Amino acid sequence: MTDRDLTDPEYYLNRELSELAFQERVLREGMDDRNLPLERLRFLAFFTKNTDEFFMKRVGGLKQQIDAGVTKTTPDGRTPKEQWVEVLDTARPLFAQQSEYWQSVLKPTLADEGIEIWTPDELPEGDQEQLRTHFEESILPTLTPLAFDPAHPFPFISNLSLSLAVLSSNGGDEPTFTRIKIPPNQPRLISVSGEADRYVLIEDLIERNLDLLLPDLDIRDVSKFKVTRNAEVRRNEEVAEDLVDMVEEVIEQRRFATVVRLEVDADMPDGSLAILKDQLGVDDREVFHREGPIDFEDFFELIDLDRPDLKPPAWSPKPHPRLGSLASDTRDETKSIFDEIKHGDILAHHPYHSFEGTVQRFLDAAATDPDVLAVKAAIYRTASDSKVIQSLINAADNGKQVAVMVELKARFDEKNNLEWVRQLEEEGIHVAYGTVGLKTHTKTALVVRREDDGVQLYSHIGTGNYHSGTAKGYSDLGLLTADRDIGFDLTKVFNFFTGPTLDDRFRKLLIAPVTMRERFTEMIRREAEHARAGQRARIVVKINGLEDPSMVEELYRASMAGVEIDLIVRDICRLRPGIEGLSDNITVHSIVGRFLEHARIFYFENGGSPEWYIGSADWMTRNLDYRVEAVTPVEDTQLREQLRFILEASLTDNRRRWVMQSDGTYEAVSSDDDPVRDIQEILMTATEAALDNGYGPGMIVDTDLIEEALLVENVTESETDARSEVSDEADLDADEKQTHSDGGVSVFDVYSEYWYRPDSETYDWAVRTAEGDRRYFKTREGARDRLQTEYE
Repeated sequence: MTDRDLTDPEYYLNRELSELAFQERVLREGMDDRNLPLERLRFLAFFTKNTDEFFMKRVGGLKQQIDAGVTKTTPDGRTPKEQWVEVLDTARPLFAQQSEYWQSVLKPTLADEGIEIWTPDELPEGDQEQLRTHFEESILPTLTPLAFDPAHPFPFISNLSLSLAVLSSNGGDEPTFTRIKIPPNQPRLISVSGEADRYVLIEDLIERNLDLLLPDLDIRDVSKFKVTRNAEVRRNEEVAEDLVDMVEEVIEQRRFATVVRLEVDADMPDGSLAILKDQLGVDDREVFHREGPIDFEDFFELIDLDRPDLKPPAWSPKPHPRLGSLASDTRDETKSIFDEIKHGDILAHHPYHSFEGTVQRFLDAAATDPDVLAVKAAIYRTASDSKVIQSLINAADNGKQVAVMVELKARFDEKNNLEWVRQLEEEGIHVAYGTVGLKTHTKTALVVRREDDGVQLYSHIGTGNYHSGTAKGYSDLGLLTADRDIGFDLTKVFNFFTGPTLDDRFRKLLIAPVTMRERFTEMIRREAEHARAGQRARIVVKINGLEDPSMVEELYRASMAGVEIDLIVRDICRLRPGIEGLSDNITVHSIVGRFLEHARIFYFENGGSPEWYIGSADWMTRNLDYRVEAVTPVEDTQLREQLRFILEASLTDNRRRWVMQSDGTYEAVSSDDDPVRDIQEILMTATEAALDNGYGPGMIVDTDLIEEALLVENVTESETDARSEVSDEADLDADEKQTHSDGGVSVFDVYSEYWYRPDSETYDWAVRTAEGDRRYFKTREGARDRLQTEYE
């Protein structure tokens, strides 16, 4: 192995620039004419939404460090000031490209299709009169002109607000600066009467009718501008007496935080710009001149137009085949969701599978089932009209013990979560607010149920939030399981939320910040050992971000040992692939499609005995060290096949996939003359096929849809390998082999579908009972005897 200094800044990409590179990929989708026009507009709107948050969080954090005099360098060798300069210089041309594409390509394209955005002056006189009447009656009363002169202080400009800067005079006086805030509670797109798909922007309508708002004044200039403020407000949790009070204070401080970006019309006059720069405390580098609309986020409204010819066919999440025919009320005599989970683990894949028909159904059943004793859930983000919260309230009303962990520090959801905390507490439910020094990012729920054979634990471990809205647009996974080891582990996690400390001993789950980093490191190093020994060695990971320098180092070492590594990283990635002798065995992919790729999947080939995991954590320092995260093994062979199919479809996608080059740039993968393989289209097709055929695991795995098999395991091979692992062992006792009508094969061969080898540090064998339960054993003899008892 080459002796290298793996901490060399040359081997690391910058976190902030890497995130901007992701936003550029989003922008490219908005400029890709293979996408239908309204789909392109959706990506342009997402680019605005995403970059607004980027400036609020990341650029705001850099500016905070600069103001504090921080000069410490990042792993890539940059100081905060150097990063700030590069980020602003990199972002500037991206905004210019967005504006140029809208003005020269997409706006005319939409107009050709009958969706037109006009300025009032371009409309016929009759339409102008109608709009003027609308302005006078509905908009004018909501406007408040705020002058800036010796008698009036400079007005407060709220974060992300769109405003008009007006220079006016009365006779020959020096012009007065007046700020007019565009009312955020009014529609930004105003329909022209009689023309359903013709619009004017409210800011243009206000400008056109300023004589009604500022009568008898000489209007010298009108320019639009938008302010972005820092969202990185410092908080000291250790000295806070109450987390609720602290979070409320953070929300208030954020309103008045430092300005980190000023977007203005390209032709704003020097006088208006000088006033804004001086009063807002920004310099030239923080000013972004924009042609056309400054803010595209409100254009999401156009995407909902009834124009199926201009956007992809709508996707409706499907029922999971295992759950679609179940009784919705567990008091019925028909089979319940708990019976189905007890029979075997269920893997839900949103938005392909319905959130309401899987996770929500699980919680609804827990709330009404008379045998359920307790329900526990960890909430990071949820919908403003959350049915999840209502299910928990219903459970408490029905006499269940209910405990809810609501993370108050979920950025930009603090206010929403505070409201849920108050509502839950008003219902008498015990609520934990989070943990000092840690964010709770797990997506977990636990149901405790009394059954004939004792108390059973039912768990849900997911990669996405308990949010019915994002479940329709984010690609996420969730495991529903009756595995007792997982249930016991989750019990410990929930006890930590309300108790004093987090246990560091878990049977199956990887829990941050106590065991996850260590276990992932061990698994990466194990692959390196397999490679050096000439055995199968492969790592495939699908995550949202790879930022942690230690994890990057481990992956570099594994690559140098010969491990083949594919990293499907949607967003931030510090690792540089393709460096000779260092990372030439590593490929970094990124997928940008109609659904936000949000699921985390971890595959380790382990010399031909693969291990699979899913969960809430990325390989970011914050996830591994400063958040409570949960990652679960997936042991069922059919569910592993589902995960394998997802990864293979990702790695062979030639429509939505980008591949990182060694310099950190990305190149889009082209289909050329090959059939187009779009992972999300493939997964929609596979989900529909499973539903049509009643295929329990949830997706029909059709190898014709993907190019080639890339991973070791599929259902047939894994079951054969597992059986041979038992029947071929030299030390099998002679009496373990039983004579049967099929010719004397072992009990394990005859009943192969009823046992498996769990990924557990406690047990080596698991047997599915005739009732659909699972029993765990430390010895072959115990498993053999149970198989004979159950099935002979």
